[in-house]
Amino acid sequence: MIAAGIAAAAAPALAAAQGGGGSANAARFSLAYAPHEGSFASRGGLIEQIAFAADQGFRAWEDNEARKRPIAQQNAMAKALADRGMTMGVFVASMPAWADFRPLLGGNDDAERDAFLADITSSVEIAKRLDAKHMTVVTGFMDRRVPEDIQTARVIDLMRRAGDIVAPHGLVLVMEPLNTRTNHPGVYMQSIARGYAVARGANSPGVKILADLYHEQIQSGNLIPTMEACWPEIGYIQFGDNPGRKEPGTGEINYANIVRWLRARRYGGVIGMEHGNSVADRAGEERLVAAYRAIDAA
Repeated sequence: MIAAGIAAAAAPALAAAQGGGGSANAARFSLAYAPHEGSFASRGGLIEQIAFAADQGFRAWEDNEARKRPIAQQNAMAKALADRGMTMGVFVASMPAWADFRPLLGGNDDAERDAFLADITSSVEIAKRLDAKHMTVVTGFMDRRVPEDIQTARVIDLMRRAGDIVAPHGLVLVMEPLNTRTNHPGVYMQSIARGYAVARGANSPGVKILADLYHEQIQSGNLIPTMEACWPEIGYIQFGDNPGRKEPGTGEINYANIVRWLRARRYGGVIGMEHGNSVADRAGEERLVAAYRAIDAA
């Protein structure tokens, strides 16, 4: 059904995207789906891609790497989004050292927790510059030398302290649970349910969950009931189909049903398009727009 919807949506998407920059009159999506740099790579650099996304009706943008960008580029991105009436989604406030399986935020070394908090502190000004309200955090890796319950207590305490840093500025840290089966072996936070436990323990308006449904489908499944149970602590959502981590309609997740559920919940936040394109170049970009048209029409 979703594949048929993509095919039906593809014709107007193809027509709008032929040749130049696309149609400036494309209907805006009903939900704030957020592409990222690379979603529309054929259209030019970062600012050109933002402009193209806006022309296709996208209402938001996200950028995991924004923290690393020069200040001038951060300012340019913020201006481009403001000029187009688009919302800035997440950027990563404290990037893990993936290859080293660090940090161990529930381990015995306070230095790793202190470094994490320093990253959070310095990210506040970046968030203000970008007019971002949410920042992604990864709660580190498991320390096999420390009992899991002790690690959980330490992570809760750390996130409460991090929340104290950002909440006075109206900012929210969204903790991202990650799958261990395909992408991130050894991470501490492996499910939305664990994120819920940490967020409830931290008890801070500045600490919520990033519900990345690609990761959750791999690790736990049961997406809608899980979101229903954990909804008070979910602050941000990301899409990506499984297997493959590409646009909706390429895998097993029924994103049309997810969209219907989010509408019923009156979700007004950003939905990050945390995935690649299943087809290369412009054909893939056109398919991407069509895929989101199809689920948005659900």
